[in-house]
Amino acid sequence: MRFVVLAVGLTFATATLAQTTTAPTASPATPAAVTAAPVAGAPAADATTAAPATATPAKPAVKRAVAKPKRPRMTVDQHFVAANSSHDGKLTKSQATKGKWRIVSRNFTAIDKGKKGYVTLEDIKAYNAAHKPMKHTTAKPASATTPAPTTTKP
Repeated sequence: MRFVVLAVGLTFATATLAQTTTAPTASPATPAAVTAAPVAGAPAADATTAAPATATPAKPAVKRAVAKPKRPRMTVDQHFVAANSSHDGKLTKSQATKGKWRIVSRNFTAIDKGKKGYVTLEDIKAYNAAHKPMKHTTAKPASATTPAPTTTKP
């Protein structure tokens, strides 16, 4: 039994190696049109009887990972409707977790300011507005914000 497993393994290994090897290419120092040294007494080869140039084998195609197509982002309203399984307008922490709405399930206590045990769509929107990332603005040069110094004559 061990011999059979070893033989099968070697068969697959050689098949894999046979598929990945490529033909050797001519070195760049020797052009393909150059033939062997002429033999004494043999007719000289001209350009029409020269050996045809061999083509360089193409490189094997590289398999690249295919990027998943981006799916459109859900709005807050769509998330709420998808996660609210009871359709009562109140979202509990377990519903947010089951609905895979991570931002709400992680920050549930911060969103539920009234300690009601549930959050509404308005609570979530208020939390998002309060915790919206700040947009960075470019700083103006100092010369644009400060007036130019005035010189006085003594």
